[in-house]
Amino acid sequence: MLAIRAAPLKRLRRTLVSLLCCAGLILVSPATARPEDFSRWLEDFQAEAHAAGISVNITQQAFANMKGPLPRVIELDRHQPETTQSCSSYLAARVTPERVKLGEWMLKRYPTWLGRIEGKYAVQRRFVVALWGIETNYGEHTGRFPVIHALATLAYDGRRGSYFRRELMQALRILDDGHISLPRMRGSWSGAMGQCQFMPSTFARHAVDADSDGRIDIWGSIPDALASAANYLAAEKWRSDQTWGRPVRLPAGFDARHAGLGTRLPLAAWQDLGIRRLDGGRLPQRDLNASLVMPDGPNGPVYLVYDNFRVLMRWNRSVSFAVAVGTLADRISAR
Repeated sequence: MLAIRAAPLKRLRRTLVSLLCCAGLILVSPATARPEDFSRWLEDFQAEAHAAGISVNITQQAFANMKGPLPRVIELDRHQPETTQSCSSYLAARVTPERVKLGEWMLKRYPTWLGRIEGKYAVQRRFVVALWGIETNYGEHTGRFPVIHALATLAYDGRRGSYFRRELMQALRILDDGHISLPRMRGSWSGAMGQCQFMPSTFARHAVDADSDGRIDIWGSIPDALASAANYLAAEKWRSDQTWGRPVRLPAGFDARHAGLGTRLPLAAWQDLGIRRLDGGRLPQRDLNASLVMPDGPNGPVYLVYDNFRVLMRWNRSVSFAVAVGTLADRISAR
């Protein structure tokens, strides 16, 4: 009798633990996780994937050699540069003279495709190229982690398990739809993929087949990658008649309580508060609302930012990232 009841109880316990992990109520440490626990978790996930319509062949290939979570992925998740670096250091490392020069060359190398993308999505080409540059140095560093294994690790880890579980399911759908092969599906530790680092759910919503070859290849097709990036920005209400913002100077004794994305004032109001361009000139005389951001405090660089800055932050919720993209876009088009 005990033997008959034991198996259902074990299955119930496994299911309960899996649900709690996904909800973030139990955190699993990959350093201490037992291989058999991870294997059971994968079994449960595969069953869920099959029920959602993912082919058995794809899940068998995807999880065939996965013996355990990847500790390096968890380590990187805990120490993201956007949260451990100052904005000034972040910019210095990413908006380099070499990256500016290469960005200028990319503008000249792909004028036809960039023109088509700019015309279709109403996103200035300099911002598309700048995103490409900041994310992967124009496709040079797209990531070496196996995306399925990285996402499975983060889903199993539990800290943001439910989010990464959804991303893992979407990644399997991309494989199942034939857009990319499993060996080529590599990306960052977080599962971001391709030349502009789309998460699988972002791929599902915004990736496009710009070169019309029947597949969406954000890894190898530059037209697909850049058009997908522009499609994302357009969907987030990018304004082609505006820039992202600008670095500014504060007057002596400025009240820092005015700073922050929660405060939006017309440019004329910022002018009246003593805010000026870096060269001391007046702010643009345009009917725009702006916010003042001080990522490194009042003694560091200060920026007035517009609606497009907020769109960039929806791409990556980091002030440093958005400032870096805007700064690079300005520099590759200023010469």
